[in-house]
Amino acid sequence: MGQGSAGQERALVFGTTAEQYDAARPGYSALLVDTVLDYVGNASPRALEIGAGTGKATVAFAGRGLPVLAVEPDPRMAEVLRRNTTALPQVDVEVGLFEQWQRAERRFDLLYAAQAWHWLDPETRRDHTFDALVPGGTVALFWNFAPMVDPVLHREFTAIDADYGTELGRLTGLATEFEGEIEATEENGWPSVDFAGDPRFTDQRSVRVRNGRTRHDADAWLSRVATQSGVQILEPERRATLLAALRRVLDTHGAGLDTEWITDVFLARRLPEQTQA
Repeated sequence: MGQGSAGQERALVFGTTAEQYDAARPGYSALLVDTVLDYVGNASPRALEIGAGTGKATVAFAGRGLPVLAVEPDPRMAEVLRRNTTALPQVDVEVGLFEQWQRAERRFDLLYAAQAWHWLDPETRRDHTFDALVPGGTVALFWNFAPMVDPVLHREFTAIDADYGTELGRLTGLATEFEGEIEATEENGWPSVDFAGDPRFTDQRSVRVRNGRTRHDADAWLSRVATQSGVQILEPERRATLLAALRRVLDTHGAGLDTEWITDVFLARRLPEQTQA
């Protein structure tokens, strides 16, 4: 996470509400883990997790028996991460920015990042990823989305989001917009655009994992909204006004909402040694 300026500051804002983040954010489905591990093709890959946060993805992957080294830049998030992985002795936690992390001679079969790749320095993140992987090793980058089902709620939430500039697209998008395949553009920052011209990574794939529909009550959904970086960086009074406006809309429409649970994942493989020139 983090590039060392405004981007890094925003990336580290999650630590100010680490407990709320842990309680409100969703985890990662067995289907997502299956998708990644099927691609890896290794029975027990050694995994490196970048920007591990409070351990949502750490628990999902280490729960399959994988040894995981979790790198997290924020000590407050790392404290919760350690607590959440107490029952998983194969998890090691190191605190620090990926850009400054000391790899030494360690290399991994799998490097993954959950909701974190976009916080890394775009000038160096692929180089660090390449160096951290064994030849033929896998990079897996994924994000959860929770687009809403009701188009009326979508329209009203989108208007509020635009007024406040909070960039809540992952939570205020419309489910029907996610019915097709992943669209990769520079504007949406999908990693295939970043990796496309890099010959060190092959077998690149973009996969949309559909995990089903979820019903949220107003409190749970608003708690999740409050953990988004675009909301956390607002002044407290403006943040409270935003959340109150969203609650009024929810109260008008039955105090809850349905969303689809979607995880988009980018997969690529470091070129095997014998293929490199």
